[in-house]
Amino acid sequence: MSTGHPRVDYQTFLKSAPDAYAALLALGKVVGDSGLDKHLTELVKIRVSQINGCAFCIQHHLNVARKAGVESAKLDLVAAWQDAGVFSERESAALAWAESLTAVATQGASDKSYEALREHFTETEVIFLTVAIGTINNWNRIGVALRFSPQLPHRPART
Repeated sequence: MSTGHPRVDYQTFLKSAPDAYAALLALGKVVGDSGLDKHLTELVKIRVSQINGCAFCIQHHLNVARKAGVESAKLDLVAAWQDAGVFSERESAALAWAESLTAVATQGASDKSYEALREHFTETEVIFLTVAIGTINNWNRIGVALRFSPQLPHRPART
């Protein structure tokens, strides 16, 4: 059972493993440069992080998504995307693929999810979306294992 206390601070990870950090950032940059919609990739990263229980990554990607202008209704409802009624067919296909790949150890990569994905994404987009999902799963495993503390957004003090 987790105590919630960090095992290794995020900054210590960066200083101790700069090449690992750089490699993960490079994968993220490749996805960012691929032309995939930033709103879509952030929603996927949030959902995968929710499934994996990575508080650090959930908060980080919520912060990024808010800054990028992702609709608050989508951020609020991404955990229940299938029933929310606010996600496009394209977003829903991406989220289903993300859930399928995140559970790959127990259920494999679903043909149904892949077929739905191909209705809305080119083969190249599928590849980069899959890289994004694989990368956030790697970050989640590092963040959960080392119990990185979430970086909460700075809010002005109440007066």
